[in-house]
Amino acid sequence: MNGTTTGLEIRDAISRIRFAPKSNNLLISSWDSSLRLYDAVGSALRLEAPCEAALLDCCFHNDESVAFAAASDGCVRRYDLHSGVNDTIGNHDDIATSIGYSDETGQVISAGLDKKILFWDMRMAKAIEYLRNLGAEVDSMSLFGSNFLVAIGSSIHEYDLRKLDKLVQSKESHLNIRIRCVSSIPYSKGYAVGSVDGRVAVEMPYPSNPNDISYMFRCHPKSKDGRYHLASVNDIVFNPLICGAFVTGDNEGYVTAWDAQSKRRLFGLPRLPNSVASLSYNHDGQLLAVAASYTYQEAEEIEEPPQVFIYKIDDSCIRSVSAGSSSRN
Repeated sequence: MNGTTTGLEIRDAISRIRFAPKSNNLLISSWDSSLRLYDAVGSALRLEAPCEAALLDCCFHNDESVAFAAASDGCVRRYDLHSGVNDTIGNHDDIATSIGYSDETGQVISAGLDKKILFWDMRMAKAIEYLRNLGAEVDSMSLFGSNFLVAIGSSIHEYDLRKLDKLVQSKESHLNIRIRCVSSIPYSKGYAVGSVDGRVAVEMPYPSNPNDISYMFRCHPKSKDGRYHLASVNDIVFNPLICGAFVTGDNEGYVTAWDAQSKRRLFGLPRLPNSVASLSYNHDGQLLAVAASYTYQEAEEIEEPPQVFIYKIDDSCIRSVSAGSSSRN
């Protein structure tokens, strides 16, 4: 599986990449304070919109003409992707670290170092704020439809965006160590979490099947000296159309594909020149975008210029998932 680089000049660490819901436009947020819109098929930079603060996360509105970003000055910004003009829909009391959008409820959700989650109803003329004070910093969050997941320490908290006054459930991860990332499974109410010590835990409940999938594994085998690699798993993304297929990206520059149902490794990409800061599949699961960038997690982290790679998922990869899933049944 061959990859191509976008060739974009990004002047500081990449914080997030996200494909659009229905097209091959890729949104890129960076510590250099710019939000970029890149056409992954046409290989063209469509927009570069600067602001006054480092951007730590980004997401699309469902109509793809609008995007949102979380910034180091605490602002939650809305961008017009035609003009590049941005405005502030609200503020955190400290750095805003995470952001997401739910088309089902019309809400923008943001988290920050102020230990708060803010919910903004974008269907109103003036965005209405709903606040949850968690009393702890959010390490990662993920949402699909009305299902909203928050990772704090080694715990996962689940919310229903339609009933924000009540927590659906809170459970301790099997990892028993700080979670670095959480990712919702788009065709299940399950999720996968990655830890700071290189492990992944998968939870895939099936209401019609008593045999729920629940397990934990290490992304890397033991090295020659018998020690485990302790590279943080920075991101996990599920393929939107291939059931059970997901990829992980870690702080040593490795991207690996897995089949959640057969519990096996599918393939790995060549090691990247930087840490894997963020991953994203396009809407039909045919393209995988990988941000290779330093992440400010470790003092000795490699600091090569940030790059974004685009990989085409070939038929052999899809067949390997299908074969693995069918052999389990």
